[in-house]
Amino acid sequence: MTNAPDFSLDDELEATDAWDHDDVESGYADEPDPEDDPTVGAMELAERHQLRRVASLRTELEDITEVEYRQLRLERVVLVGVWTEGSVQDAENSMAELALLAETAGSEVLEALYQRRQKPDPATYIGRGKVEGLAEIVAATGADTVICDGELAPSQLRNLEDKVKVKVVDRTALILDIFAQHAKSREGQAQVELAQLSYMKQRLRGWGGNLSRQAGGRVAGGAGIGGRGPGETKIETDRRRINTKIAKLRADLKQMKVTREAKRSGRARNEVPSVAIAGYTNAGKSSLLNLLTSAGVLVEDSLFATLDPTTRRTTTADGRVYTMSDTVGFVRHLPHQLVEAFRSTLEEVAAADLILHVVDGSHPDPEGQLSAVREVLAEVDAAKIPELVVINKADAADPMVISRLQAREPHSVVVSARTGEGIADALAVIESELPRPAVEIEVLLPYSRGDLVNRLHQEGEIDSIEHTADGSLVRGRANESLAGELASYAVQPSAVEGSARG
Repeated sequence: MTNAPDFSLDDELEATDAWDHDDVESGYADEPDPEDDPTVGAMELAERHQLRRVASLRTELEDITEVEYRQLRLERVVLVGVWTEGSVQDAENSMAELALLAETAGSEVLEALYQRRQKPDPATYIGRGKVEGLAEIVAATGADTVICDGELAPSQLRNLEDKVKVKVVDRTALILDIFAQHAKSREGQAQVELAQLSYMKQRLRGWGGNLSRQAGGRVAGGAGIGGRGPGETKIETDRRRINTKIAKLRADLKQMKVTREAKRSGRARNEVPSVAIAGYTNAGKSSLLNLLTSAGVLVEDSLFATLDPTTRRTTTADGRVYTMSDTVGFVRHLPHQLVEAFRSTLEEVAAADLILHVVDGSHPDPEGQLSAVREVLAEVDAAKIPELVVINKADAADPMVISRLQAREPHSVVVSARTGEGIADALAVIESELPRPAVEIEVLLPYSRGDLVNRLHQEGEIDSIEHTADGSLVRGRANESLAGELASYAVQPSAVEGSARG
């Protein structure tokens, strides 16, 4: 028999009525509620945060050599870098960025170390002595992954794994994994898969002599169904299948490129000016697009939060129509496979009339961001397009850094996408930088042709408009196609004077 009081559910529920529910705060209080903010970006952010990693619940084998096909699942990691040029501050900034990349991929950074060398060691990336120290650090911290700040050769990856006894990942594989997590559109997923397969093709490997074994049996001459013969090894079969998949992905992307080019040619045919927002990852490009066009795309304080390009139609203060496109963010040493795979997307930047180059004014090395982005722009033939540098996050940046950037980049504006500071000035500069219609016009439009007046507002520039007895006297500029339609309404100076007197 027990002395515990009788339990009553009604009594317990009644006791909770006295609680102050205003003091209860959700752990996700700072994140937008999709019901309060029904934009696509808010819903995607809520979906991304629905699944979170719980620490210390791993069941993966400690001996990774027993796993033939390994998945890139980053958990407890140690960062390793080789500093070959630049200052100590540059090396520390690079390692800090690698830590952010690792955290974005879903891992916990335990330790970070870098070494000063003239060039990476061809066998182990960091040299024999440092490898022994790294193995001790991995064993002491219980890390299960080592991430190297560079692109490693297959032999370097294999040698490091043999020495430290845990999985080794390089910077390229880390960025590819983040892209694979965040790609949403069909085109984006195909681009990321193409980049991953191009990277993996040169790094096929397995435990023991697995990939060196030859096919056996009597089917298809001993090679099995779909093989090339009894002499083909497993690594050759895998590489051939990867090549087949790459060819299919390139064909699919080529078809998607046709659709994108059709939309782009339609805008060009209508002579609609285009503005492309480019810049370093997490510099605030999506926030700026939302502020300028109410696009409602996903915004998150993380690297490569959005990958899929977004184009929105907007208007200037005087009614001219133009488009504004967000693009994938850039980073130092952006993998060449990604640049090639996303080339069709990056062509939006190369075809723009103006590039808004967004830079994070609060970053420790904004000049490095500018240089890294311009390197990629040069690769996609966009270096000669007019550029307006937008120094973002003015509310969090050091005023001395802002002044230094403005001195370095005279053609720049300072804004804050969070507070709205400087947005009006930025819009004024953007509108002034848009290409102007080439043909000067002076037409007398009948009042029955209000459609032409509306098109002049949207596609041209109106310097003055005067309403007379015979119609609207309009002076301004128009593109060649619209000017051709207005040619029949062109007036001579004498006719203009007569209409004005009338």
